Amino acid sequence: MGFSTDAVHAGQDPDPRTGAVIPPLYQTSTYQQEGLGKPRLGYEYARTQNPTRTALETNMAALEGGQHAFAFASGLAAIGTLLQLLQAGDHVVCTDNVYGGTYRLADKVWRRFGLQFSFVDTSRPEEVVRVCGERTRLLLVETPTNPILTLSDLTALSRLARERRMWLAVDNTFMTPFFQRPLQRGADIVVHSTTKYLNGHSDMVGGVVVVNDSALAERLRFLQNAVGAVPGPFDCWLLLRGVKTLALRMMQHDRSARELARILASHPKVRKIHYPGLATHPQHELACTQATGFGGMISIDVGGREHAKLFMEGLRLFLLAESLGGVESLVCHPASMTHASVPEAERERLGISAGLVRLSVGIEDVEDLVQDVEQALERVPAVAHV
Repeated sequence: MGFSTDAVHAGQDPDPRTGAVIPPLYQTSTYQQEGLGKPRLGYEYARTQNPTRTALETNMAALEGGQHAFAFASGLAAIGTLLQLLQAGDHVVCTDNVYGGTYRLADKVWRRFGLQFSFVDTSRPEEVVRVCGERTRLLLVETPTNPILTLSDLTALSRLARERRMWLAVDNTFMTPFFQRPLQRGADIVVHSTTKYLNGHSDMVGGVVVVNDSALAERLRFLQNAVGAVPGPFDCWLLLRGVKTLALRMMQHDRSARELARILASHPKVRKIHYPGLATHPQHELACTQATGFGGMISIDVGGREHAKLFMEGLRLFLLAESLGGVESLVCHPASMTHASVPEAERERLGISAGLVRLSVGIEDVEDLVQDVEQALERVPAVAHV
């Protein structure tokens, strides 16, 4: 089936009892059993299984081209469960310009339990090789990165991971399976914050892990139940509702971001812009071959914290808020919001300056978004354009 067909139908057959075309919301914590040791259709307790969650997981696996999917209460819960596949002394190589919450989880939580982490520029495979050792078990890659939008070559990294006998896990939140399919490029694991584009309506929080390997799937299934960081059925239902329009939304996000980026790239108030869809982006060619679109995320540097503050305060349609990927346009200041947990010196090294602003381009009329950004930039003093 095609992508849009799977988005609407995979895991979502009409209810056999009533014919309802939308899967029922099974808002229950437990299930009556037919007899001792005889659960109906295998359903015993909602932490372990829920029919609404089963429908969602079937859908997520289909969209990523995987065999198995596991839903979690948040994107960080998904990554946290993924790290529980490892044991004390194991080593993880992670993209340095990773989401701040992922960095915090690794640095402040899992290091205390004996996991070792190296944060490197995964756009340079030689940097990955440099830090790999005998206990390296996982290569965790975000591409494009948040918020600098640096790309990593998934084909090259999957080959490296196989040679080193480690798993390659890819955070595909920014691109979604509509634009990028990491499993098809050799990745072992795909992870999402489903809060973002997959849901697309800013009304739930969730995460998902998708794999092909059955043995790996069994380990994840055990951890999903044993740890219990699962989503409630209503969040699963909301995500199923949102994902039906994923293809339409992603096309609009992409179209509008391309137009807005084109204008911002030559704007005198913008010191630097990060957007893979621009020919001036250092990895534009990789973006064209690895994905079928560029997405709806743009980051710009307007020359300092006060400039960023003036710009964000001047916006009317772009709402100042955490998160991204909803139908509404959002703006955030990574240095003080999403990446505040990253040490300042490391932020500066990565390019997450005090003047950096991240734009999540929504599905509003692009003319209105352009006008909003342009009038807000009028408040910003001029800076040298590079």
